[in-house]
Amino acid sequence: MALVFLGNSSDQLVMTGLLKYMMGSLGGDWEVLATSAFITIVVPLIVFFAMQKYLVRGLLAGSVK
Repeated sequence: MALVFLGNSSDQLVMTGLLKYMMGSLGGDWEVLATSAFITIVVPLIVFFAMQKYLVRGLLAGSVK
């Protein structure tokens, strides 16, 4: 989706788009790809766990009347 909305020039790519281009045509360097994918998912996980109590509070507030 990011390629559709942002384009594919090198200054507009998001991290997952860069990971796709790191694979190349033969799919080598799996150790670099695995490390990069782990680093990419760490930030959303930190935000999720930091905001989890607010998410649960909002879900419960809407369901109990």
